[in-house]
Amino acid sequence: MTETSRRPLTLYPAIDLKDGACVRLRRGEMEDATRYSDDPAAQARRFVAAGCAHLHVVDLNGAFEGRSANAPAIAAILDAATVPVQLGGGIRDMAAIEHWLDRGVARVILGSIAVKAPALVREAATRFPGRIVAGIDARQGRVATEGWAEISDMTAGDLALRMQDAGVAAVIFTEITRDGMLEGLDLDQTAALANSLSIPVIASGGVGEIAHLAALREVARDAPGISGVIVGRALYDGRITLAEALEVLGAV
Repeated sequence: MTETSRRPLTLYPAIDLKDGACVRLRRGEMEDATRYSDDPAAQARRFVAAGCAHLHVVDLNGAFEGRSANAPAIAAILDAATVPVQLGGGIRDMAAIEHWLDRGVARVILGSIAVKAPALVREAATRFPGRIVAGIDARQGRVATEGWAEISDMTAGDLALRMQDAGVAAVIFTEITRDGMLEGLDLDQTAALANSLSIPVIASGGVGEIAHLAALREVARDAPGISGVIVGRALYDGRITLAEALEVLGAV
């Protein structure tokens, strides 16, 4: 077994917030949401107690509204969590970036502004090295913005290269058509993206069973830029346990 095949991938359990509660969407549709918990802070504590070393939090309302809309829930998660938290959704200006980094967020995820205000991303990455991540959400390869409501003409690959040049610490890649569908990650797009970049790529969208994580681990042997994976619905539904996910990813 090579060193690459033994390299652990980071598990990022997802806490997606809508109207103050933990939910999961299907294909990014706000009206197709399943509510899982009314206590996001308690959910964060459960993930940490189970051995997760990172948390991935998204303000879904904020992504559509263009501003933080679940601030009390996010603050409660930050107060409860004892591990690094990365946060995205509705963070569209320097004041918001500074606010959440000062509040204790480890890394801020910038999505829509990566397309619409790349100069701001570059400025943020310069001011906060290692703490700015680009969230690249694509529908069949084309980048989506404004909470996935708008599809641009830019490809995920083109945006990823621009974000790397801007100095972001990592890229989160989500194929929207798979998100919440439990049918597996888009391994081909993820691997191609990882092999085109020199910064880490975090996979997202579609994990539904432990075999999907095993497949990602295998693909990562030839695409070492893949550094981790975000898992949501499969954890909440009990299709995958945190213990087995961490084991398959080599994180324990």
